[in-house]
Amino acid sequence: MVPGGAMARRGRGKVIRYLVEVERGLPFGTRAFAAEVHRTLNDPRGWGRFRRVDGPPVRLRVALSSPKLTDRECVPLRTSGDLSCWNGSRSVINARRWAEGVPQYGGDLAAYRRYLINHEVGHALGHRHARCPRRGRLAPVMAQQSKSLHGCRPNPWPHPERGREER
Repeated sequence: MVPGGAMARRGRGKVIRYLVEVERGLPFGTRAFAAEVHRTLNDPRGWGRFRRVDGPPVRLRVALSSPKLTDRECVPLRTSGDLSCWNGSRSVINARRWAEGVPQYGGDLAAYRRYLINHEVGHALGHRHARCPRRGRLAPVMAQQSKSLHGCRPNPWPHPERGREER
């Protein structure tokens, strides 16, 4: 677990408590990963308002895990060391995908990382997979964009029509 916390963005709606976990030995800064998760979850284009805490009770956990640990944490889903998943109360982000992205995001690793977070947390919030609505449109964040865009354009946000995060 990554120590520390961060408040939810201002606004209306229920605040969801979550914590961040990073597998030991990965070549990523734990605080940097936790900060990116928090920025992504609290962006107005995201799912809502999230407060990062460093202990229970929490609604969900966001974990950065090696491909080998991802395979174990995602059972019964077979990730083949390649995919991320939602399982139990944990959104598991595969460190290989975090590091490399996928070709369909055209080298925009930051956007792909936001997609990974929003997609797996979307499952935690009860959202199921979606399909590309029409060729050339933005892909729904719940489309399996790591596998294919099926003619859609990449999209890391549940609500891309909302304004950008104020910095």
